[in-house]
Formats: sequence, C-alpha cells, structure tokens
Amino acid sequence: AASKRAIRHFTYVEELEVTALEAMRADLNSNRGQRPKLTMLPFLIVAICRTIPDFPMLNARYDDEKGVVTRHGSVHLGMATQTDAGLMVPVIRDAQRLNVWQLASEIIRLANAARSGKAKSEELSGSTLTITSLGPLGGIATTPVINRPEVAIIGPNKIVERPVFDGDDIRRAK
Repeated sequence: AASKRAIRHFTYVEELEVTALEAMRADLNSNRGQRPKLTMLPFLIVAICRTIPDFPMLNARYDDEKGVVTRHGSVHLGMATQTDAGLMVPVIRDAQRLNVWQLASEIIRLANAARSGKAKSEELSGSTLTITSLGPLGGIATTPVINRPEVAIIGPNKIVERPVFDGDDIRRAK
C-alpha cells in the first residue's frame, strides 16, 4: 500500500517474438550436462542487464523523503518469489556479471532459500530493480506493484503461440 501511495505507477505492455530464443534455449537444455535446466528467466535477466545502460533510470532507487533518485551501475535484481510465508524478493547480486547458466543456478539457490525460510537478510534486501515472472500463470498483461524504494518492476507473462503474417507467408511464432 505504501508503494502504491508513494510511487506513481504506470504500465507499458509490449509483445516480443521469441521463436529463435526458444529454439536456442531448447538446444542449450538438450546439451546441458550437469548444469541446471534453463527457463526463460535467465535470458530475460541477461536482456534486462544489457538494456539497463540505455535506460539507467530504471536501475534506481527513490528516497521519497529526501526527493532523491540514486542510479546504480550494478544490477542487483530482485526476483519475486512465492513462498508459504507470502511473496519474498531475494536478490541476484551483480546480475550483469553472470551468464545464463550462472543465473539459472543463482535463481534456483535463492528461490530454494526463500521457500525454505533459510534466506539471509542480505539476500532479501538491496535490490535495484525487480522482475516478477508470471509466465507460468498465463495472462496477457501484468501490472505488478513496484518494490519500493525501487522505481520500476518488470513483469513478463506467458509465452504463447500466435499466427504471424510476415510478408507473403503466415507462420507460427512464439
């Protein structure tokens, strides 16, 4: 409630074509060996981290008492995680330094720590931007509440197949 009162929320919805990305993810998973199975989340995090330099105000925190915005170079990505105790937001520190395999391992580790109640306080604080992935639940658009004092939250939804008109051909796209 405090976040909704203190932060002006708006929603921007965009659709992206991810057929090639899904094919790459499937290929990587088929040859993963002992590494964790890749979900779409590590790829989204890599894309976010690569985009942040072009939109530095998204990786920021706002002190509403002082009226000061602090931008951050490192992306300490909060990852909204549903637990029996409610929603928790463990933090992937320096997410911009990790590859998809490292991100997948860290996602699993932090989610398990949060769900088991073993997450340390430093693993649950200090995020500069949050992602809340509602993909498995479906839906067309998401309007998540910003994780105060951050200034933005990203809420991707489920990947769906749609017919796409591309020139003279109609093909199936994800």
